[in-house]
Amino acid sequence: MRLNRSLKAAAAIGALLLVTACGSSDSGDSASSSGLNPPDLKAQSKLGKTEGQVNLIAWAGYVEDGSNDPKVDWVTDFEKQTGCQVNTKTAATSDEMVSLMKTGDYDAVSASGDASLRLIASGDAAPVNTKLVPNYADVFKGLKNQDWNSVDGVSYGIPHGRGANLLMYNTEQVKPAPDSWSAVFDKASAHKGKVTAYDSPIYIADAALYLKATQPDLGIKNPYALDQKQFDAAVDLLKQQNANIGEYWSDYLKEISAFKSGDSVVGTSWQVIVNLAQAEGAKVKAVLPKEGATGWSDTWMLAAKAKHPNCAYKWFDWIISPKVNAQVAEYFGEAPSNEKACAETADKNHCATFHATDEAYWKNVHYWTTPIEQCLDGRTDAKCVPYAKWVQAWNEIKG
Repeated sequence: MRLNRSLKAAAAIGALLLVTACGSSDSGDSASSSGLNPPDLKAQSKLGKTEGQVNLIAWAGYVEDGSNDPKVDWVTDFEKQTGCQVNTKTAATSDEMVSLMKTGDYDAVSASGDASLRLIASGDAAPVNTKLVPNYADVFKGLKNQDWNSVDGVSYGIPHGRGANLLMYNTEQVKPAPDSWSAVFDKASAHKGKVTAYDSPIYIADAALYLKATQPDLGIKNPYALDQKQFDAAVDLLKQQNANIGEYWSDYLKEISAFKSGDSVVGTSWQVIVNLAQAEGAKVKAVLPKEGATGWSDTWMLAAKAKHPNCAYKWFDWIISPKVNAQVAEYFGEAPSNEKACAETADKNHCATFHATDEAYWKNVHYWTTPIEQCLDGRTDAKCVPYAKWVQAWNEIKG
């Protein structure tokens, strides 16, 4: 990943993500097995004439037309080749994306896992016909037909990219090098006031994942499927951690600054943050802890009431085409979804840095997926705590 692109992406994404969803990377768990029954909507069977425009909701850095940087533009060629004018609304949070999709003014959205199941369940997102997206054939198998983007084998979107939530630490102040999330939970007091955590209700899943490994008696199988007892245990752990937290972060430029200044020495992070912090002189490294990690996989989803569905399908195929998928992955700082994109990156080490082709690595990443009352781990004899309760609990934890 080129540093200049990363810095510009960081500037564009500074206000990013109160992303909050959840999910497991275990392909055996499906949303449908938990009782999620979306409205009976049918996928488009064939493409028609393009409508001349497409209205998108996207994370900053996903739909670049040269206005932020003349050298970063994968929209202009799309418009020339398809005749579809791209209109983009940049959203700062998953909740904003969900609200915007309900207006009926947009054709598609680059939803994270905390939004995708909500859009499916509410009927705001329609199934997609992957046969109408030729480049879908080259999407990594580990991103197809997963809990956060499909129900009963029916796809509700086209995978865009993915990333893991890592444990970053100051190599001079945190010794020995940590290999466990215990560094921010059980051992957090050793760095009291300098521990940092992601500022989102979905971070409750990080605590649940740690408890899954360290308190097996709780019976946690999926960090996004927590019954009341399991949920309470995760919340209690986070309330204990709160005493040692110096700052909760959502703007990753601020996290970089905190690690450079020494205000933060250990906490959750993303690979792109690690790269930028190191490039700016911070003495940091990051690790995927032995318990595994949470992570994110974004999906382009079609609005059920899309006014320009044919242009939307053209966009889906374009954004995951090898060259374009490589461009956006490098600019944003993530692993691409199209395997062939790895041969198109300007930095030939990009896919290695972001573990794009390492499926063994991703088996230990539990992707964000929206918590719902029907337990996502397949249990039918229990009720799980839905996302709204996660939001309430998060406010209590920070308070």
